[in-house]
Amino acid sequence: MTPTLVPHHPARDWAEIQERMLAPLYEAVYDRLGVGAGTRVLGLRCGSGLALLMAAARGARVAGVDRDHARVELARERLPEDVTVTEEPPEGVPYDVVTAFHTTDGILPELAALTRTAQSGTVVVLAGWGPPERCASEPVLRVGARLADRRPPLRTDLDGLVAGAGLRVDGSGRVSCPFGYANEGSAVRGLLSTGAFDEAVRATELAQVEKEIEEALAPYVRGDGTVWMPNVFRYVVARVP
Repeated sequence: MTPTLVPHHPARDWAEIQERMLAPLYEAVYDRLGVGAGTRVLGLRCGSGLALLMAAARGARVAGVDRDHARVELARERLPEDVTVTEEPPEGVPYDVVTAFHTTDGILPELAALTRTAQSGTVVVLAGWGPPERCASEPVLRVGARLADRRPPLRTDLDGLVAGAGLRVDGSGRVSCPFGYANEGSAVRGLLSTGAFDEAVRATELAQVEKEIEEALAPYVRGDGTVWMPNVFRYVVARVP
């Protein structure tokens, strides 16, 4: 199979292709927590800001933080001017809800630092992949692990992060977030933007990673050329003691 050579703009591809795949997760969490007028929401690792935009549309007062400069710039473009998005975590956390929808094990220091200064009762939501058997994207993610010569992708231990940050579990849930793309090229660009293949690109080369992602996508390409991968994501609701 000939690889699909596409421009590699991870931040914009995340904003334009991939981020919307998690909209059902954002909506489900906001529904559960009753996010609305007057709710103060901080998005930790907010990406290009879609989750914040959805919270703001409900009337919430939102702010975001992300260490990726390109994604921060995109978030600032799409969010109202009075919304603050920074690259460094704020000193204090005067928020009702802190979300970390794109949770990885490396987020613990940021999470712990924020929750140490948060008010008692502040809600913290962490989210990540659901069970591998319910995530069609699992075999594709394994491509990145293999090319980077590391262990297959592990599910982030959300409960362990809650404990490590000194939080108290207050519930959890699962949400269906299918990944759907117009074609294979769009799927490759979207998946590359997740960061799951960054190590593989550094270890080999972009064209090789694209080629192997396309091969792994083959079972999910439908007759009309679109790509469809059912996935389930899990979230944990915790509170600052």
